[in-house]
Amino acid sequence: MSETLAKNKRPFGFYVCSISFMLERMAYYSAKYLIFVFVAATVVTGGLGLTKVEAALIQSNLVAFTYLAPIVGGYISDRYIGARYCIPVGLALMAVGYFVGGFATSVTTMNIMVALVAIGTGLFKGNVSAINGSLFEDEKQLDSAFSVQYSFVNLGSFIGTTFVGILVATTFANGAIQGFRPAFQVCGAICLIDALWFLFGTRFLGEVGKKPFKEGKHVEKKVETEVKPLTKVEKRKVFAIVLVSMFSVVFWVFWYLTYLAVYDYGAQFVNMNLGSFAVPLSWFDSLNGLVCIALGPVLAALWFKLSKGPKGDLSLFKKLALGLGFLGMSFLMLVFAELSRGVGAADTSKASIVWIIAFGILLSIGEMLFSPLGNSFVTKYAPNKIYSVLMGVWIFATFVAGKSYGYLYAIASKYPIMQSYVIIPVILFVCAALLFLFDKKLVKLLEDKDSDNNDNNIAETA
Repeated sequence: MSETLAKNKRPFGFYVCSISFMLERMAYYSAKYLIFVFVAATVVTGGLGLTKVEAALIQSNLVAFTYLAPIVGGYISDRYIGARYCIPVGLALMAVGYFVGGFATSVTTMNIMVALVAIGTGLFKGNVSAINGSLFEDEKQLDSAFSVQYSFVNLGSFIGTTFVGILVATTFANGAIQGFRPAFQVCGAICLIDALWFLFGTRFLGEVGKKPFKEGKHVEKKVETEVKPLTKVEKRKVFAIVLVSMFSVVFWVFWYLTYLAVYDYGAQFVNMNLGSFAVPLSWFDSLNGLVCIALGPVLAALWFKLSKGPKGDLSLFKKLALGLGFLGMSFLMLVFAELSRGVGAADTSKASIVWIIAFGILLSIGEMLFSPLGNSFVTKYAPNKIYSVLMGVWIFATFVAGKSYGYLYAIASKYPIMQSYVIIPVILFVCAALLFLFDKKLVKLLEDKDSDNNDNNIAETA
Protein backbone atom coordinates (compact mmCIF):
# COMPACT_ATOMS: atom_id res chain seq x y z
CA MET A 1 0.00 0.00 0.00
CA SER A 2 2.74 2.44 0.96
CA GLU A 3 4.65 1.54 -2.22
CA THR A 4 1.60 2.39 -4.35
CA LEU A 5 1.17 5.71 -2.61
CA ALA A 6 4.83 6.50 -3.06
CA LYS A 7 4.59 5.80 -6.78
CA ASN A 8 1.57 8.12 -7.03
CA LYS A 9 3.33 10.91 -5.14
CA ARG A 10 3.51 14.06 -7.24
CA PRO A 11 6.61 16.27 -7.26
CA PHE A 12 6.32 19.65 -5.59
CA GLY A 13 7.00 21.24 -8.96
CA PHE A 14 3.59 19.93 -10.05
CA TYR A 15 1.95 22.07 -7.35
CA VAL A 16 4.11 25.06 -8.32
CA CYS A 17 2.70 24.88 -11.86
CA SER A 18 -0.86 24.07 -10.75
CA ILE A 19 -1.01 26.98 -8.29
CA SER A 20 0.48 29.26 -10.94
CA PHE A 21 -2.27 28.17 -13.33
CA MET A 22 -4.88 28.71 -10.61
CA LEU A 23 -3.74 32.31 -9.96
CA GLU A 24 -3.62 33.14 -13.69
CA ARG A 25 -7.16 31.79 -14.21
CA MET A 26 -8.34 33.78 -11.18
CA ALA A 27 -7.20 36.97 -12.88
CA TYR A 28 -8.39 35.93 -16.36
CA TYR A 29 -11.96 35.00 -15.44
CA SER A 30 -12.28 38.10 -13.27
CA ALA A 31 -11.14 40.29 -16.18
CA LYS A 32 -13.41 38.45 -18.63
CA TYR A 33 -16.39 39.41 -16.47
CA LEU A 34 -15.09 42.93 -15.86
CA ILE A 35 -14.64 43.74 -19.55
CA PHE A 36 -18.32 43.28 -20.36
CA VAL A 37 -19.75 45.20 -17.40
CA PHE A 38 -17.09 47.95 -17.49
CA VAL A 39 -17.38 48.75 -21.21
CA ALA A 40 -21.20 48.74 -21.19
CA ALA A 41 -21.67 50.59 -17.87
CA THR A 42 -22.53 54.28 -18.00
CA VAL A 43 -19.84 56.90 -17.44
CA VAL A 44 -21.71 58.05 -14.33
CA THR A 45 -21.23 54.63 -12.75
CA GLY A 46 -17.54 54.43 -13.70
CA GLY A 47 -17.83 52.63 -17.03
CA LEU A 48 -16.94 53.59 -20.59
CA GLY A 49 -20.57 54.17 -21.57
CA LEU A 50 -20.38 52.12 -24.77
CA THR A 51 -22.88 49.58 -26.12
CA LYS A 52 -23.29 45.95 -25.06
CA VAL A 53 -22.39 44.94 -28.61
CA GLU A 54 -19.01 46.69 -28.31
CA ALA A 55 -18.51 45.14 -24.87
CA ALA A 56 -19.31 41.65 -26.19
CA LEU A 57 -16.93 42.12 -29.12
CA ILE A 58 -14.01 43.07 -26.88
CA GLN A 59 -14.79 40.19 -24.52
CA SER A 60 -15.04 37.68 -27.38
CA ASN A 61 -11.67 38.89 -28.73
CA LEU A 62 -10.11 38.24 -25.33
CA VAL A 63 -11.49 34.69 -25.26
CA ALA A 64 -10.64 33.93 -28.89
CA PHE A 65 -7.08 35.21 -29.00
CA THR A 66 -6.07 33.80 -25.62
CA TYR A 67 -6.92 30.38 -27.07
CA LEU A 68 -5.11 31.09 -30.35
CA ALA A 69 -1.86 32.58 -29.01
CA PRO A 70 -0.57 29.40 -27.23
CA ILE A 71 0.31 27.89 -30.61
CA VAL A 72 2.83 30.71 -31.16
CA GLY A 73 4.06 30.51 -27.56
CA GLY A 74 4.46 26.75 -27.95
CA TYR A 75 6.50 27.14 -31.12
CA ILE A 76 8.86 29.52 -29.31
CA SER A 77 9.43 27.14 -26.40
CA ASP A 78 9.79 24.13 -28.71
CA ARG A 79 12.49 25.74 -30.85
CA TYR A 80 14.15 28.71 -29.20
CA ILE A 81 13.55 29.42 -25.48
CA GLY A 82 12.96 27.11 -22.53
CA ALA A 83 9.32 27.08 -21.38
CA ARG A 84 10.19 28.07 -17.81
CA TYR A 85 11.54 31.41 -19.09
CA CYS A 86 8.45 32.09 -21.23
CA ILE A 87 6.04 31.70 -18.30
CA PRO A 88 7.10 34.63 -16.04
CA VAL A 89 7.44 36.90 -19.10
CA GLY A 90 3.90 35.94 -20.10
CA LEU A 91 2.60 36.70 -16.61
CA ALA A 92 4.35 40.09 -16.62
CA LEU A 93 2.74 40.98 -19.97
CA MET A 94 -0.68 39.95 -18.64
CA ALA A 95 -0.14 42.09 -15.55
CA VAL A 96 0.69 45.12 -17.71
CA GLY A 97 -2.39 44.42 -19.82
CA TYR A 98 -4.73 44.34 -16.81
CA PHE A 99 -3.19 47.53 -15.44
CA VAL A 100 -3.83 49.16 -18.84
CA GLY A 101 -7.46 48.03 -18.51
CA GLY A 102 -7.64 49.80 -15.17
CA PHE A 103 -6.76 53.10 -16.85
CA ALA A 104 -8.70 52.53 -20.10
CA THR A 105 -10.73 55.42 -21.53
CA SER A 106 -11.60 54.06 -24.99
CA VAL A 107 -12.07 50.97 -27.15
CA THR A 108 -8.50 51.39 -28.40
CA THR A 109 -7.10 51.19 -24.87
CA MET A 110 -9.19 48.09 -24.15
CA ASN A 111 -7.92 46.47 -27.33
CA ILE A 112 -4.35 47.17 -26.21
CA MET A 113 -5.21 45.36 -22.98
CA VAL A 114 -6.62 42.39 -24.92
CA ALA A 115 -3.48 42.24 -27.11
CA LEU A 116 -1.11 42.24 -24.13
CA VAL A 117 -3.14 39.61 -22.25
CA ALA A 118 -3.38 37.42 -25.35
CA ILE A 119 0.39 37.55 -26.00
CA GLY A 120 1.08 36.87 -22.32
CA THR A 121 -1.35 33.95 -22.29
CA GLY A 122 0.35 32.54 -25.38
CA LEU A 123 3.64 32.41 -23.51
CA PHE A 124 2.02 31.04 -20.36
CA LYS A 125 -0.86 28.67 -20.91
CA GLY A 126 0.41 25.82 -23.07
CA ASN A 127 3.89 26.02 -21.58
CA VAL A 128 2.83 25.63 -17.96
CA SER A 129 0.90 22.46 -18.88
CA ALA A 130 3.86 21.24 -20.96
CA ILE A 131 6.22 21.64 -17.99
CA ASN A 132 3.77 19.99 -15.63
CA GLY A 133 3.44 16.95 -17.85
CA SER A 134 7.21 16.71 -18.30
CA LEU A 135 7.73 16.38 -14.54
CA PHE A 136 6.35 12.82 -14.67
CA GLU A 137 8.42 9.96 -16.07
CA ASP A 138 5.65 7.44 -15.31
CA GLU A 139 3.04 8.14 -18.00
CA LYS A 140 0.43 6.21 -15.97
CA GLN A 141 0.32 9.17 -13.59
CA LEU A 142 -0.52 11.77 -16.23
CA ASP A 143 -4.30 11.34 -16.45
CA SER A 144 -4.43 11.52 -12.66
CA ALA A 145 -2.12 14.54 -12.48
CA PHE A 146 -3.94 16.61 -15.10
CA SER A 147 -7.30 15.87 -13.44
CA VAL A 148 -5.92 17.41 -10.25
CA GLN A 149 -4.46 20.36 -12.19
CA TYR A 150 -7.92 20.95 -13.66
CA SER A 151 -9.33 21.25 -10.14
CA PHE A 152 -6.79 23.99 -9.43
CA VAL A 153 -7.85 25.77 -12.65
CA ASN A 154 -11.51 25.63 -11.65
CA LEU A 155 -10.72 26.79 -8.13
CA GLY A 156 -9.10 29.88 -9.62
CA SER A 157 -12.05 30.61 -11.91
CA PHE A 158 -14.53 30.01 -9.07
CA ILE A 159 -12.75 32.44 -6.74
CA GLY A 160 -12.40 35.04 -9.48
CA THR A 161 -16.00 34.96 -10.72
CA THR A 162 -17.49 34.70 -7.22
CA PHE A 163 -15.67 37.54 -5.48
CA VAL A 164 -14.84 40.11 -8.14
CA GLY A 165 -18.48 41.21 -8.36
CA ILE A 166 -18.55 41.75 -4.61
CA LEU A 167 -15.37 43.85 -4.72
CA VAL A 168 -16.69 45.97 -7.59
CA ALA A 169 -20.03 46.69 -5.94
CA THR A 170 -18.88 47.11 -2.34
CA THR A 171 -15.21 47.33 -1.34
CA PHE A 172 -14.03 49.36 -4.34
CA ALA A 173 -17.25 51.32 -4.93
CA ASN A 174 -17.41 55.03 -4.19
CA GLY A 175 -21.01 56.15 -4.12
CA ALA A 176 -22.56 55.55 -7.54
CA ILE A 177 -19.13 54.87 -9.08
CA GLN A 178 -18.46 51.13 -9.25
CA GLY A 179 -14.98 49.75 -8.58
CA PHE A 180 -14.20 48.45 -12.06
CA ARG A 181 -10.79 50.08 -12.36
CA PRO A 182 -9.38 48.91 -9.00
CA ALA A 183 -10.65 45.41 -9.82
CA PHE A 184 -8.62 45.38 -13.07
CA GLN A 185 -5.60 46.46 -11.04
CA VAL A 186 -6.19 43.56 -8.65
CA CYS A 187 -6.04 41.22 -11.67
CA GLY A 188 -2.69 42.78 -12.61
CA ALA A 189 -1.40 42.38 -9.06
CA ILE A 190 -2.44 38.69 -9.04
CA CYS A 191 -0.37 38.09 -12.18
CA LEU A 192 2.67 39.82 -10.67
CA ILE A 193 2.36 37.71 -7.52
CA ASP A 194 2.00 34.67 -9.75
CA ALA A 195 5.21 35.55 -11.63
CA LEU A 196 7.10 35.82 -8.34
CA TRP A 197 5.60 32.53 -7.15
CA PHE A 198 6.69 30.74 -10.32
CA LEU A 199 10.21 32.22 -10.20
CA PHE A 200 10.50 31.02 -6.60
CA GLY A 201 9.20 27.58 -7.61
CA THR A 202 11.60 27.00 -10.52
CA ARG A 203 14.04 25.43 -8.06
CA PHE A 204 11.56 22.53 -7.76
CA LEU A 205 11.34 21.91 -11.52
CA GLY A 206 14.75 20.31 -11.88
CA GLU A 207 16.01 20.67 -15.45
CA VAL A 208 12.53 20.62 -17.03
CA GLY A 209 11.84 23.60 -19.27
CA LYS A 210 15.36 25.04 -19.19
CA LYS A 211 15.96 24.18 -22.82
CA PRO A 212 13.64 24.09 -25.85
CA PHE A 213 11.49 20.96 -25.89
CA LYS A 214 13.04 19.82 -29.18
CA GLU A 215 15.90 18.62 -26.95
CA GLY A 216 13.54 16.38 -25.00
CA LYS A 217 10.69 16.61 -22.52
CA HIS A 218 12.89 14.97 -19.87
CA VAL A 219 16.26 16.70 -20.12
CA GLU A 220 18.08 13.99 -18.22
CA LYS A 221 17.37 11.62 -21.14
CA LYS A 222 19.79 11.92 -24.05
CA VAL A 223 17.89 13.05 -27.12
CA GLU A 224 19.11 14.11 -30.54
CA THR A 225 19.12 17.90 -30.67
CA GLU A 226 19.16 18.06 -34.47
CA VAL A 227 15.71 18.80 -35.87
CA LYS A 228 14.91 15.87 -38.18
CA PRO A 229 11.76 15.09 -40.17
CA LEU A 230 9.01 13.30 -38.30
CA THR A 231 9.18 9.51 -38.48
CA LYS A 232 6.19 7.39 -39.56
CA VAL A 233 5.45 6.58 -35.93
CA GLU A 234 5.58 10.26 -34.98
CA LYS A 235 3.34 11.20 -37.90
CA ARG A 236 0.74 8.66 -36.74
CA LYS A 237 0.82 10.13 -33.26
CA VAL A 238 0.48 13.68 -34.58
CA PHE A 239 -2.49 12.51 -36.68
CA ALA A 240 -4.08 11.00 -33.55
CA ILE A 241 -3.62 14.27 -31.63
CA VAL A 242 -5.13 16.31 -34.47
CA LEU A 243 -8.03 13.83 -34.74
CA VAL A 244 -8.74 14.05 -31.02
CA SER A 245 -8.56 17.84 -31.29
CA MET A 246 -11.32 17.67 -33.91
CA PHE A 247 -13.52 15.81 -31.45
CA SER A 248 -12.52 18.50 -28.96
CA VAL A 249 -14.02 21.13 -31.26
CA VAL A 250 -17.32 19.20 -31.26
CA PHE A 251 -17.23 18.89 -27.47
CA TRP A 252 -16.50 22.57 -26.81
CA VAL A 253 -18.97 23.91 -29.38
CA PHE A 254 -21.79 22.16 -27.54
CA TRP A 255 -20.27 22.85 -24.12
CA TYR A 256 -20.41 26.59 -24.82
CA LEU A 257 -23.88 26.15 -26.26
CA THR A 258 -25.09 24.71 -22.95
CA TYR A 259 -24.61 28.09 -21.29
CA LEU A 260 -26.72 29.88 -23.88
CA ALA A 261 -29.30 27.11 -23.59
CA VAL A 262 -29.47 27.30 -19.80
CA TYR A 263 -29.54 31.09 -19.59
CA ASP A 264 -32.17 31.27 -22.33
CA TYR A 265 -34.38 28.36 -21.25
CA GLY A 266 -33.86 28.81 -17.51
CA ALA A 267 -34.78 32.49 -17.54
CA GLN A 268 -38.04 31.77 -19.34
CA PHE A 269 -39.26 28.35 -18.31
CA VAL A 270 -37.65 27.29 -15.01
CA ASN A 271 -38.75 28.15 -11.48
CA MET A 272 -35.45 29.35 -10.02
CA ASN A 273 -36.77 29.65 -6.47
CA LEU A 274 -35.67 27.48 -3.57
CA GLY A 275 -38.32 28.34 -1.01
CA SER A 276 -38.36 32.11 -0.81
CA PHE A 277 -34.85 32.49 -2.24
CA ALA A 278 -34.44 33.29 -5.94
CA VAL A 279 -31.34 31.48 -7.20
CA PRO A 280 -29.38 33.66 -9.67
CA LEU A 281 -28.83 31.93 -13.02
CA SER A 282 -25.23 33.14 -12.84
CA TRP A 283 -24.71 30.58 -10.07
CA PHE A 284 -24.78 27.94 -12.82
CA ASP A 285 -21.13 28.91 -13.39
CA SER A 286 -20.40 28.41 -9.70
CA LEU A 287 -22.07 24.97 -9.74
CA ASN A 288 -19.90 23.97 -12.70
CA GLY A 289 -16.75 25.16 -10.94
CA LEU A 290 -17.57 23.44 -7.65
CA VAL A 291 -18.35 20.09 -9.28
CA CYS A 292 -15.11 20.21 -11.29
CA ILE A 293 -13.12 21.07 -8.15
CA ALA A 294 -14.67 18.16 -6.27
CA LEU A 295 -14.29 15.66 -9.12
CA GLY A 296 -10.60 16.36 -9.80
CA PRO A 297 -9.15 14.33 -6.90
CA VAL A 298 -11.85 11.63 -7.28
CA LEU A 299 -11.10 11.00 -10.94
CA ALA A 300 -7.36 11.30 -10.29
CA ALA A 301 -7.59 8.45 -7.78
CA LEU A 302 -9.80 6.41 -10.13
CA TRP A 303 -7.48 6.72 -13.15
CA PHE A 304 -4.45 5.81 -11.04
CA LYS A 305 -6.22 2.80 -9.51
CA LEU A 306 -7.32 1.55 -12.95
CA SER A 307 -3.79 2.00 -14.34
CA LYS A 308 -2.45 -0.33 -11.63
CA GLY A 309 -5.21 -2.93 -12.13
CA PRO A 310 -4.85 -6.16 -14.15
CA LYS A 311 -6.92 -4.82 -17.07
CA GLY A 312 -5.18 -1.44 -17.08
CA ASP A 313 -6.72 2.00 -17.46
CA LEU A 314 -9.39 2.90 -20.00
CA SER A 315 -7.96 4.22 -23.25
CA LEU A 316 -8.05 7.97 -23.75
CA PHE A 317 -10.53 7.50 -26.60
CA LYS A 318 -13.01 5.70 -24.33
CA LYS A 319 -12.66 8.40 -21.68
CA LEU A 320 -13.31 11.12 -24.25
CA ALA A 321 -16.30 9.16 -25.51
CA LEU A 322 -17.70 9.09 -21.97
CA GLY A 323 -17.18 12.86 -21.75
CA LEU A 324 -19.16 13.39 -24.96
CA GLY A 325 -21.85 11.03 -23.66
CA PHE A 326 -22.30 12.90 -20.37
CA LEU A 327 -22.47 16.20 -22.25
CA GLY A 328 -25.22 14.69 -24.41
CA MET A 329 -27.09 13.55 -21.30
CA SER A 330 -26.94 17.08 -19.90
CA PHE A 331 -28.95 18.36 -22.87
CA LEU A 332 -31.53 15.64 -22.24
CA MET A 333 -32.21 17.31 -18.90
CA LEU A 334 -33.71 20.25 -20.81
CA VAL A 335 -35.81 17.80 -22.81
CA PHE A 336 -37.12 16.27 -19.57
CA ALA A 337 -37.67 19.75 -18.13
CA GLU A 338 -39.79 20.67 -21.16
CA LEU A 339 -41.76 17.42 -20.89
CA SER A 340 -42.37 18.04 -17.17
CA ARG A 341 -43.88 21.50 -17.71
CA GLY A 342 -45.71 20.58 -20.93
CA VAL A 343 -44.18 20.83 -24.39
CA GLY A 344 -44.75 24.27 -25.85
CA ALA A 345 -46.62 25.50 -22.76
CA ALA A 346 -46.69 29.21 -21.92
CA ASP A 347 -43.84 30.63 -19.84
CA THR A 348 -46.19 30.77 -16.84
CA SER A 349 -45.76 26.99 -16.63
CA LYS A 350 -42.38 26.41 -15.02
CA ALA A 351 -40.08 23.39 -14.77
CA SER A 352 -38.31 22.52 -11.51
CA ILE A 353 -34.85 23.92 -10.79
CA VAL A 354 -33.80 20.30 -10.19
CA TRP A 355 -33.44 19.88 -13.97
CA ILE A 356 -30.98 22.79 -14.16
CA ILE A 357 -28.98 21.36 -11.25
CA ALA A 358 -28.87 17.93 -12.93
CA PHE A 359 -27.87 19.65 -16.17
CA GLY A 360 -24.94 21.37 -14.44
CA ILE A 361 -23.72 18.22 -12.71
CA LEU A 362 -23.78 16.09 -15.89
CA LEU A 363 -22.12 18.90 -17.87
CA SER A 364 -19.32 19.12 -15.30
CA ILE A 365 -18.77 15.34 -15.24
CA GLY A 366 -18.45 15.40 -19.03
CA GLU A 367 -16.00 18.29 -18.84
CA MET A 368 -13.83 16.53 -16.28
CA LEU A 369 -13.76 13.34 -18.35
CA PHE A 370 -12.80 15.25 -21.48
CA SER A 371 -10.83 18.43 -20.93
CA PRO A 372 -7.96 17.50 -18.54
CA LEU A 373 -7.07 14.37 -20.49
CA GLY A 374 -6.16 16.27 -23.65
CA ASN A 375 -3.10 17.72 -21.92
CA SER A 376 -2.18 14.24 -20.70
CA PHE A 377 -2.60 12.80 -24.21
CA VAL A 378 -0.38 15.44 -25.82
CA THR A 379 2.29 15.00 -23.13
CA LYS A 380 2.39 11.24 -23.70
CA TYR A 381 2.49 11.15 -27.47
CA ALA A 382 3.64 14.49 -28.94
CA PRO A 383 7.10 14.37 -30.59
CA ASN A 384 9.59 16.49 -28.65
CA LYS A 385 10.27 18.85 -31.55
CA ILE A 386 6.61 20.01 -31.69
CA TYR A 387 5.54 19.24 -28.12
CA SER A 388 4.34 22.70 -27.05
CA VAL A 389 2.91 23.44 -30.51
CA LEU A 390 0.65 20.40 -30.23
CA MET A 391 -0.28 21.46 -26.69
CA GLY A 392 -1.31 24.73 -28.34
CA VAL A 393 -3.31 22.83 -31.00
CA TRP A 394 -5.36 21.23 -28.24
CA ILE A 395 -6.06 24.70 -26.82
CA PHE A 396 -6.70 26.05 -30.35
CA ALA A 397 -9.64 23.65 -30.66
CA THR A 398 -11.35 25.70 -27.96
CA PHE A 399 -10.72 28.85 -30.02
CA VAL A 400 -12.49 27.30 -33.01
CA ALA A 401 -15.39 26.23 -30.81
CA GLY A 402 -15.60 29.66 -29.19
CA LYS A 403 -15.91 31.31 -32.59
CA SER A 404 -18.51 28.79 -33.83
CA TYR A 405 -21.05 28.24 -31.06
CA GLY A 406 -22.77 31.60 -31.54
CA TYR A 407 -23.61 30.73 -35.15
CA LEU A 408 -24.85 27.30 -34.09
CA TYR A 409 -27.05 28.88 -31.44
CA ALA A 410 -28.53 31.22 -34.05
CA ILE A 411 -29.47 28.17 -36.14
CA ALA A 412 -30.78 26.14 -33.18
CA SER A 413 -32.94 29.04 -31.95
CA LYS A 414 -34.96 28.91 -35.18
CA TYR A 415 -36.33 25.48 -34.26
CA PRO A 416 -38.67 24.36 -31.44
CA ILE A 417 -36.99 23.63 -28.09
CA MET A 418 -37.68 19.89 -28.20
CA GLN A 419 -36.30 19.52 -31.72
CA SER A 420 -33.04 21.35 -30.98
CA TYR A 421 -32.39 19.73 -27.61
CA VAL A 422 -33.01 16.22 -28.98
CA ILE A 423 -30.83 16.60 -32.09
CA ILE A 424 -27.84 17.97 -30.13
CA PRO A 425 -27.47 14.96 -27.77
CA VAL A 426 -27.96 12.60 -30.72
CA ILE A 427 -24.94 14.20 -32.45
CA LEU A 428 -22.90 13.87 -29.25
CA PHE A 429 -23.95 10.24 -28.72
CA VAL A 430 -22.96 9.40 -32.32
CA CYS A 431 -19.50 10.95 -31.79
CA ALA A 432 -19.12 9.00 -28.53
CA ALA A 433 -20.15 5.77 -30.28
CA LEU A 434 -17.59 6.34 -33.05
CA LEU A 435 -14.79 6.69 -30.49
CA PHE A 436 -15.89 3.47 -28.77
CA LEU A 437 -16.29 1.52 -32.03
CA PHE A 438 -12.92 2.54 -33.47
CA ASP A 439 -11.05 2.48 -30.16
CA LYS A 440 -8.73 -0.40 -31.08
CA LYS A 441 -7.77 1.13 -34.43
CA LEU A 442 -7.20 4.52 -32.82
CA VAL A 443 -5.03 2.98 -30.11
CA LYS A 444 -2.87 1.38 -32.84
CA LEU A 445 -2.02 4.87 -34.07
CA LEU A 446 -0.11 5.37 -30.83
CA GLU A 447 1.96 2.19 -30.95
CA ASP A 448 5.76 2.33 -31.27
CA LYS A 449 6.05 -0.91 -33.27
CA ASP A 450 7.97 0.75 -36.12
CA SER A 451 10.35 2.65 -33.84
CA ASP A 452 13.20 0.10 -34.05
CA ASN A 453 13.09 -0.01 -37.86
CA ASN A 454 12.97 3.77 -38.06
CA ASP A 455 15.87 4.11 -35.68
CA ASN A 456 17.94 1.66 -37.72
CA ASN A 457 17.14 3.50 -40.94
CA ILE A 458 18.16 6.77 -39.37
CA ALA A 459 21.42 5.23 -38.11
CA GLU A 460 22.23 3.78 -41.54
CA THR A 461 21.50 7.11 -43.23
CA ALA A 462 23.77 8.90 -40.79
